[in-house]
Amino acid sequence: MLEVRSLSASYGQHPALNEVSLKVSPGEIVVILGANGAGKSSLLRAIAGICEGHVSGEMLLDGASLSGLGPDKIVESGVALVPEGRGIFGDLTVRENLLLGAYSQRARDSESNNLERVFRLFPTLKERGKQVARTMSGGEQQMVAIGRAMMSAPRILLLDEPSLGLSPRLCKELFRSLVAVREIGVGILLVEQNARQSLVIADRGYVLENSRIIRENSAQSLMSDPAVQKAYLGAGSSPAKEVTGTERNVVTEVPPAPTIDVDRRPARRTAEQQISLSIDDLVTKASRSSGGPRPRHPATSVSSSGHDAALKAILREIETAAREARKTGPSDEEPESMPCPLPRTKRGNERPAPVIEIYRRFPGDAKQGS
Repeated sequence: MLEVRSLSASYGQHPALNEVSLKVSPGEIVVILGANGAGKSSLLRAIAGICEGHVSGEMLLDGASLSGLGPDKIVESGVALVPEGRGIFGDLTVRENLLLGAYSQRARDSESNNLERVFRLFPTLKERGKQVARTMSGGEQQMVAIGRAMMSAPRILLLDEPSLGLSPRLCKELFRSLVAVREIGVGILLVEQNARQSLVIADRGYVLENSRIIRENSAQSLMSDPAVQKAYLGAGSSPAKEVTGTERNVVTEVPPAPTIDVDRRPARRTAEQQISLSIDDLVTKASRSSGGPRPRHPATSVSSSGHDAALKAILREIETAAREARKTGPSDEEPESMPCPLPRTKRGNERPAPVIEIYRRFPGDAKQGS
């Protein structure tokens, strides 16, 4: 049995674990639930002897103390860690990776038996024994990592996020493999993001929050706990009946976009409606006022004298502005090479509005070439 008593870990002034205590028996799966940054990975690394921070507390395996031992001595004692990210040797074959797990003295004598046991747990690895590990899928690489840890003949197996990045089908196979590992008498301490499915296969569980253990109970009781459901399983969710891999994506129904009643929209007024004249009438009146030729198509007569006066006034203002613009000389601040220097106002400092010039075309101009 692995027993942890008042285990604390800190990185400088930052506490990662605070008085954590737990137990893992042979043939038992114990899951650690917690949010990111709660200290789950630090817990496993502290037990395995590879935590970079300051570690205090007591760790016992079958009554023998593991505190203060190096990682190799802890593996020799019977505790193996499968870290997050697998950590396999990508350029080596599957078989070479597995054999590296049997370096400890306690595993060398039973290397052949351990290898056969790994192949029974993961038949795919036996088929891919000569394949380079980095060419395998993520799920197959995870099997290599777990198989390599099993080659050390552990009594307690520490797993840090084993299903991370795996497809639902591979997650299903992975959890089934963990159940098979438990059946051969190996205790498993599991840190897993898939809280629901890890509780399905687990016997007991702990909830780690802000570096402290705040809950401990059986897996079934934790699945029924409203607080655990709200934090890790989703409020109102029902326990899963079987291992089905990662949770399916919840698709919420998107409300339809609001419809616009076309009949109620205000109708746009055309230009003719806004000026109470048709375009042909407007062109005709402008041509008459400017003395230009009439359009080819006859226009209807306009009876309103008010429009005639308004159009004439506008044309007079435009012609007056054009004549004044021609009288204004070039600016001293502008280079003489400018093709069309901008006129200045009477104040001499302000720029006037854009100049508008009107050109009249006489019948004789149309016959001349440009």
